[in-house]
Amino acid sequence: MNAEIIAVGSELLLGQITNTNARFLSAQLAAIGVNVYHHTVVGDNPDRLKRALEIAEERSSLIIFTGGLGPTKDDLTKETIAKHLGTSLEMDESAMQSIQSYFSRANRKMTENNRKQALVLKGSHVLPNENGMAPGMFLAAGRHYYMLLPGPPFEMEPMFAKYGIPAIAAKMDTQAKIVSRVLRFFGIGEAALEAQLEDLIEAQSNPTIAPLAGESEVTIRLTAGNATEEGAIQLIDEVEAKILSRVGQFFYGYDDTSLMKELFKLLKEKNLTVAAAESLTGGLFQEQLTVIPGASSVFKGGVVCYSNEAKVKLVHVREETLAEHGAVSAECARELAENAASLLGADAGISFTGVAGPEALEGHPPGTVFVGLFIKGQPALAEKLMLAGTREINRIRTVKHGASLLIQALKY
Repeated sequence: MNAEIIAVGSELLLGQITNTNARFLSAQLAAIGVNVYHHTVVGDNPDRLKRALEIAEERSSLIIFTGGLGPTKDDLTKETIAKHLGTSLEMDESAMQSIQSYFSRANRKMTENNRKQALVLKGSHVLPNENGMAPGMFLAAGRHYYMLLPGPPFEMEPMFAKYGIPAIAAKMDTQAKIVSRVLRFFGIGEAALEAQLEDLIEAQSNPTIAPLAGESEVTIRLTAGNATEEGAIQLIDEVEAKILSRVGQFFYGYDDTSLMKELFKLLKEKNLTVAAAESLTGGLFQEQLTVIPGASSVFKGGVVCYSNEAKVKLVHVREETLAEHGAVSAECARELAENAASLLGADAGISFTGVAGPEALEGHPPGTVFVGLFIKGQPALAEKLMLAGTREINRIRTVKHGASLLIQALKY
């Protein structure tokens, strides 16, 4: 089954929002063995949408639309498709009840145009919207399948995962079982990783090997097909073992995990707690850790000590340290990490001090960073980083390096 994704909305063409829906849908479809060969973006214009639909029908069997299901006059996706297919729209009573219930709970009067959101293509399989009002729909017509999804990602993503994927899978060849697994790496670039795996990538067939550069990370998606799920898993296991034998030192987890999630799990497993002292990262480490449910079991607390005065008063960094070595130094990073752990009664401490950019500081160029680590019973350590990026990217990379370094320190 080959698919095309058509995103509807003039705001996408104007650059007002990013088309994250296409990325999400492509990844989800690849995981179940559906090939996505084309992405199309079209504005809120019925003639151009009709033409995009005609082109898609010439080259794809599954056509997925996102957006244009709302209550306003420029939301014309389902009307345009109904006219093109020679069918009509009908009221879905379940969706209508859900919309009415929403307005009742919000103590708001429902305007008449909101009834439009409950209209669906006649004969379609309705996909409930548990996070909004407009339902999705899935329709088989001739040689094609049509799926219509709402535009807002917080509505579209759970709808597709819960209802869209099963609807598509039911129409696929059930003889083949498709299994995907994502391997996550940190500390190695995409080019360097590909160079290590070049022969495996060139010889790939089943499983397929798809490297992808992410936000300061690299992932590899392995996808295998087999008559049984167990057989597909075995194929992936074999290729994964070859990959990790070469670049395993950079591997940290699977699928939707993150460095911070892995750090949280490790702290939890070892029954340890951590405290943080942050300068250039301004609390970013603490924010990313505490967004994880249950973080209070491993995180004692932290300090944002941006100025030297704050470093001295709040984290008890010695004035002599700052005078002799400066805030951008291994000495300062070590004191910050150890003192944060001591002051907050944690088993481990982590600190971040350096130059996010764009200006130099204390004679150090932008991207000069020191990450301090302290684990109870061991001497404090500091790792120097030399990053090359924007101020925002340097801060993000600093936190990821810190999480990775702490994971390695706690493992061994």
